[in-house]
Amino acid sequence: MSAANIFPPLEIPETIAAGPGPGNTDPRVLQAFVNTGLADHMHADVLRGMVECKHMLRDLWGTNNIYTYGVGGTGFSGLDVMLGAILPGDSVVAFINGTFSGIDGLTIRLKASTREELAANALDPQPASVTIIEVPHGQSVTGEIVEKALAEHKPKWAFMAHWETGSGRINDIRSFNDACEKHGALGLVDAVSSLGIEDFSIDDYPGIVGWASCPQKGVLCLPLTYAPVSFSDRYIAEVKANGCHSYVHNPILEARHWGVVDGQDVAAGGYHRTHSGYAVSAFHEALRITLAQGRTAKAREYAFHERALRDAVAAMGCEVTSNMTSLVVLNLPGVLAGREKELVQNCRAQGFGIWPTLSEPVQVRIGILNLVTREAITDIVARFGQAINDMGADVTVDQDAIRAQLDDYYQTALAAE
Repeated sequence: MSAANIFPPLEIPETIAAGPGPGNTDPRVLQAFVNTGLADHMHADVLRGMVECKHMLRDLWGTNNIYTYGVGGTGFSGLDVMLGAILPGDSVVAFINGTFSGIDGLTIRLKASTREELAANALDPQPASVTIIEVPHGQSVTGEIVEKALAEHKPKWAFMAHWETGSGRINDIRSFNDACEKHGALGLVDAVSSLGIEDFSIDDYPGIVGWASCPQKGVLCLPLTYAPVSFSDRYIAEVKANGCHSYVHNPILEARHWGVVDGQDVAAGGYHRTHSGYAVSAFHEALRITLAQGRTAKAREYAFHERALRDAVAAMGCEVTSNMTSLVVLNLPGVLAGREKELVQNCRAQGFGIWPTLSEPVQVRIGILNLVTREAITDIVARFGQAINDMGADVTVDQDAIRAQLDDYYQTALAAE
């Protein structure tokens, strides 16, 4: 018998997570995780924490939706619950303008396919009931695009990402809502990258009945805690009437353990899945931190620091094509075109975790999730400027000049206060 493969202890060094997400978890969240006692998942304090999280999530989403809670897992888990209401043969129009809305589109096609359509192409089905509206990489989904598609197809469901992290573009959520109301579509939104960063209230968008986010970006919790979701009464009525092909990711059954039964808040404790006291504590603390700062103040902070980063990389000769406030997506100076992945790998080797885009054309993505301080932005800018200089091309970033520009930006803001 061969010896067992017992590897040395895994040690992962700390790096700067300066990509589109996951973000940098606040030390207070990590401490809440570590300080949690070993508790049964039905312990009174675990259940109390879940109830409190439910109420804090309603404040964060800006909603009175009773069916507002967290889905165990990453953002994909929350999206799967939201999209679970789509059944085979349902008519859907989905607007796709990047990598992640593209994955959502594939999920929709899988859920809406009949058995025959799945058998024809199990991993990439093309159901007749689903219309995919492709918007080129780097462009936003506009109101005109949405109105035209919904007027033509009159679907039961309509889907759009709020912020598309694949290319850093914000899509027109107001026009999407208005078109859904006008044409009788049930709107579904991927808010993975916007919740906790942009200041918005979902009750202002009655045409959108389902929302899903994640714990890795604006909420800034441990990656495997809870994906926030929120569903209107209209959405829940659809699930009650037509069902959902899932037990674990059923929008109604999931809510029971959070103390939501038959559209009412009740005492938590109805078993659905095993919840971790560690995860509940960490998620609870992340929500406390966000709400203590306030949605408006947090959104303003992100916009302010993104502007500093945007101006700095532009001064290095880069072209910024994004309009999100937590992520800068850029083209490198012309002489470095085609070397985006090389630059990213060089940065990662130095503990500076930036990302390329995952679809063509390849660009560079620099994120500032939980890195919204003058010191953090200055460090990011210095590291990125050095990375460009290290490429050895006919581009030289004047680090002193860039630093002076940053100092002037922050000092001007300080003086204005």
